[in-house]
Amino acid sequence: MPDRRGSDFAGLSVAIVTPLADGKVDYGRLKEQIEFQIEAGTRCLVPVGTTGESPTLTHDEHERVIAETIQCVAGRAKVMAGTGSNSTAEALRLTKRAADEGADATLQVAPYYNKPTQEGFYQHFKAIAEAVDIPVCIYNIPGRTAKEIDVSTIQRLADLPGITMVKEATGKLDQCSAIVGTTDLTVLSGDDSLTLPMMSVGAEGVVSVAGNLVPGDLIALVQAAAAGDYEEARRWHHKLFSLCANMLGLATNPIPVKAAMRMVGRDTGELRLPMTPLDSESEQKLMQTLQDYGLLDTASV
Repeated sequence: MPDRRGSDFAGLSVAIVTPLADGKVDYGRLKEQIEFQIEAGTRCLVPVGTTGESPTLTHDEHERVIAETIQCVAGRAKVMAGTGSNSTAEALRLTKRAADEGADATLQVAPYYNKPTQEGFYQHFKAIAEAVDIPVCIYNIPGRTAKEIDVSTIQRLADLPGITMVKEATGKLDQCSAIVGTTDLTVLSGDDSLTLPMMSVGAEGVVSVAGNLVPGDLIALVQAAAAGDYEEARRWHHKLFSLCANMLGLATNPIPVKAAMRMVGRDTGELRLPMTPLDSESEQKLMQTLQDYGLLDTASV
């Protein structure tokens, strides 16, 4: 296996939520969440991704959340700023601003809704990679964007020195295997429940949603897998699988993770429309899931 570009982002990255209160970003709560992650040993924070409700933040909010995250982290972890867009010009503007603020890398989601051709994907990511000096992580999530970045396109992009990582969220282990086997890019799982399977074929970590709740447990899983201790890694995988599947399957991310954080005493406030809270039946299921995992005591359910 070749030495991999982007391997300094191996391990646990957490796609952090954006706390909201009274229709505005709650920067005090944001800092609390950052400190929680730092204390847990999280390797990298990823602000303003899907989990951070990036589609409904204003441009000013988007830029300030990134800036505040970088300032609060203060070099104690890496920051991979979510600065993707379905407009190349907008992605360039957001990414240049994040780089100027001191971001360590940029997470670039595949352009959504307008469904580019594979050549369009290539030219989009190429323009961004050539415009900034920070590493680019391509985010392949067709369930959100309506179109998949083909392996052949990722292989072409791997020839660009600025592109060093792929956040792989197609749900296809074959896709991960193909990228690892034919490029020197670092692959990070984009699905919590697939972290161990992907690491078994060469991925080097995860950009996690569940890490907002249990970063220490995710760290234990990825460290065991990285060390080749698959018995220990499987133990953590099976423990985490029920939490991830039962929580994240209730509704679109970040609806259930924000509800779970409130239930365990780390409230990050409201959602912004069109995201809406869980219904009462789903709330009860989530409470039971958290109790079964050991995050809530019996009296809470």
